[in-house]
Amino acid sequence: MTEVVICEFMDEAIAMDVLDTFDVLYDASLVDDRAALLASLADARAIIVRNRTQVDTELLDHAPNLQAVGRLGVGLDNIDLDLCKARNVTVYPATGANDLAVAEYAISAALMLLRGVWQAGPQVIAGKWPRSTSMGREASGKRFGLIGFGSIAREVASRAKALGMDVCAHDPYLPHEDEAWSGIDPVSLQDMAETCDVVSVHVPLTNETRNLIDADFIGGMRKGAILINTARGGVVDESALVEALREGQLGGAALDVFESEPLGGESGAAFAGVPNLLLTPHIAGITEEANQRVSLVTAQNVLKHLR
Repeated sequence: MTEVVICEFMDEAIAMDVLDTFDVLYDASLVDDRAALLASLADARAIIVRNRTQVDTELLDHAPNLQAVGRLGVGLDNIDLDLCKARNVTVYPATGANDLAVAEYAISAALMLLRGVWQAGPQVIAGKWPRSTSMGREASGKRFGLIGFGSIAREVASRAKALGMDVCAHDPYLPHEDEAWSGIDPVSLQDMAETCDVVSVHVPLTNETRNLIDADFIGGMRKGAILINTARGGVVDESALVEALREGQLGGAALDVFESEPLGGESGAAFAGVPNLLLTPHIAGITEEANQRVSLVTAQNVLKHLR
């Protein structure tokens, strides 16, 4: 009788060690086989997921004994929280476990896009030696804006400041008297668009934040500015971003998340040939170290609940 179903990838050794007193089914391919996943849940007391598994009415109906959902990460937009609460199913995000990985990704993307030298490879190989067109920009002295100022954004802020950057943030839910604002300028979205050289998005996807970074915001950004989204697809208007990059309004962008994941033929084609654009497969929060931390925290959360 399977008590715990793990349907997306994690550190299997850690999961099996922590949950060794339970009957565990570890099969990361189940996320792509909905019928098999649903069939595996008949006796399950817990399920462990990342962001691709939809924990919805259908899934919960097939898991009458479910008590807990372990989330390998922090975003919860793939989980029907209200329904879980109504059915006494507790949801456990791995809060804080991948903060460092996401922060380092955001800083790395900013540095790569500011400097721009990553594009010179083919020309160097061809012997063209494009020094005058590959100078790029320094991070020091630039203004770094953070949309949302939770734990991940604060890790980004500390690293940006260490590079000599001026940091501001927009977070209407964080009281102005909160000590987290120390050394950080609280600004409006409009001010951020108009004054920042780099803008990094760190908010969940909700009805309020959907297309928060829309054509008006992107159009109001400084010429040559850089936009980074490691939060959730749907927060940034992808069409408006692509247009701004093609027209040279923005200096670059990095997208780790997309409105449709994984990208399909049409959605992927929209990004083909777009200049100064870094695309990654929702990997900002996943490093070897972060995967181990997230796996351990999630497995321990499930263990504590089921004991």
